[in-house]
Amino acid sequence: MKILIESVQNKLVKKIKSLQQRKNREKEGLFVVEGVRFIGEIPNNVNILYIAVSHTFQKMNDITVYEKRSQVFVFSDTVFNTISDTQHTQGIIAICKKNTIALSEYVLNEKGFYILAENIQDPGNLGTMIRTADACHADAVFLSKGCVDLYNTKVLRSTMGSLFHLPIFQNVDFIDYIDSMKQKNIMIFAAHLKAQKYYYNTDFRKGCALIIGNEGKGITDEIAQKCHEFVKIPMVGKAESLNASVAAGVLMYEVVRQRMTQI
Repeated sequence: MKILIESVQNKLVKKIKSLQQRKNREKEGLFVVEGVRFIGEIPNNVNILYIAVSHTFQKMNDITVYEKRSQVFVFSDTVFNTISDTQHTQGIIAICKKNTIALSEYVLNEKGFYILAENIQDPGNLGTMIRTADACHADAVFLSKGCVDLYNTKVLRSTMGSLFHLPIFQNVDFIDYIDSMKQKNIMIFAAHLKAQKYYYNTDFRKGCALIIGNEGKGITDEIAQKCHEFVKIPMVGKAESLNASVAAGVLMYEVVRQRMTQI
């Protein structure tokens, strides 16, 4: 019989709640995954330190499945709601160790396909971009220092598990790293207002990187100067622009189309 944790003053409760803040996630090297499906997506090479479930979840589910993976703690429903970051919680949370690769150890592929997200602020946008990059078989995703935290719970939910499927690097100095890409003859592209060419008239079949800029401001001038070429998406209706993740998806799938058909 498991002990029911019923106090918000419990050390474990305080620990989990602290991980709702980016600074604590970075300090501890931990992140929180919530929900049955998402936890089921966690690969074996990710260390789950422990799993928290609500009393109701324990009564309605066989938690021995989760005990095979990690230690399970049971919380009263009231206390569990204080550590959950969702409005309608499923009653299960996993606390995981970040499984990061050092950027210096990553080897660029001169024929690769890369996504660089600069100063993306909306968690849903970033998560959707990562999910789309995964679907398009991008080699890796790089996030600038000004991006929303990869381990923000809304970002994680939006990735739908894609976080675990491809290398993702945070706090990347784009100025230096783009130079490293150029040394590998990787072409650098970005959607930009100054673009003269539509994206579908651009050759993405060789090694390439797509830079996706901030939702309101686009890419910064210093990054724009690093690009080989700007591209644009035709806007034939009354809308002046696309959502950042939608624009990213359009460009990513053009890369896929060209590489599949070898136009």
